[in-house]
Amino acid sequence: MLHHASLGVSDIERSAAFYDTTLAALGYVRVWDDIRPGQTGQAIGYGLAGGGDKLAIKHRPDGQRPAGPGFHLAFAAPNRQAVDRFHAAAIAHGGGDNGRPGLRPHYGEHYYAAFVTDPDGHALEAVFNSAE
Repeated sequence: MLHHASLGVSDIERSAAFYDTTLAALGYVRVWDDIRPGQTGQAIGYGLAGGGDKLAIKHRPDGQRPAGPGFHLAFAAPNRQAVDRFHAAAIAHGGGDNGRPGLRPHYGEHYYAAFVTDPDGHALEAVFNSAE
């Protein structure tokens, strides 16, 4: 249903470092960028190598605020270890812990997830929902 999602970020370089490493843990890469230091409208797109973007971060230095309670983006992980790596990378690159990696049986028998916030407070999740 969704083609892609975009998030506004207050510091494009800081957010690029965060998303480059946390999304790499899940197998996603930077598929394009429009980085022009000191200029407005900078952005970076992430997705699968060789494909289009599924997430874009856009530099919005003034008045940037994350979406309100109840909103988050969930990224598909290829396995539980990738969920663990996602969480560790997020914390190491300025993110906040919003739920350590582990099973979430109230979401399903095999639902393994971790929850973080990015440096701007956007709520993110990595999930693997399968019996390994």
